[in-house]
Amino acid sequence: MSIALSVPFVDTRASDLVWTLDHPRVPHLVAHTLERWGARVELRILGASHQVIVTGRPDAAAPLVETVACLPGHVGHLPHAVSRGTAAGRYQFSANVETVPSDQLVHRVAALRRAADANEHGLAAAFPGDPLALTVLLVDAPSPGTLSWRTWHTYPQHGELVSTATTIALPERGERREEFG
Repeated sequence: MSIALSVPFVDTRASDLVWTLDHPRVPHLVAHTLERWGARVELRILGASHQVIVTGRPDAAAPLVETVACLPGHVGHLPHAVSRGTAAGRYQFSANVETVPSDQLVHRVAALRRAADANEHGLAAAFPGDPLALTVLLVDAPSPGTLSWRTWHTYPQHGELVSTATTIALPERGERREEFG
């Protein structure tokens, strides 16, 4: 699903992004909710990037709230890789920041738009003011009990493309949930 937003594109850059699993929900510009393997997944595009909220099965302790965004009062830090246990299941995250020449960014953005339009479990938002300003979230459920999503954020004024990949191995019903550092 692709959405054309009516809010202006915020001049930011990849180095301003923060990753966290414990930030409260942030007001979103657009959201899309789906269910996979008994978990509810809410994709949220924010004015300054994204949140994905996974609410586990009814016996799960707490939702997982992945936030990758520019957060007031936080110094930018986007880790390359994270792996840990959470109440929602075993969580793995990775991020990559690329500097892409503008002619190549045009082609990458077009490909991302096509991918979002072809994926019924995805969400893309284009920001006015720059045709290359785009945020895309795509969900996959590769096997029973496993959720994954990928995100892309373009910062065309700096020629940056930020991509993230997340996988959660959901616990079986009644399985004990532990948090690991």
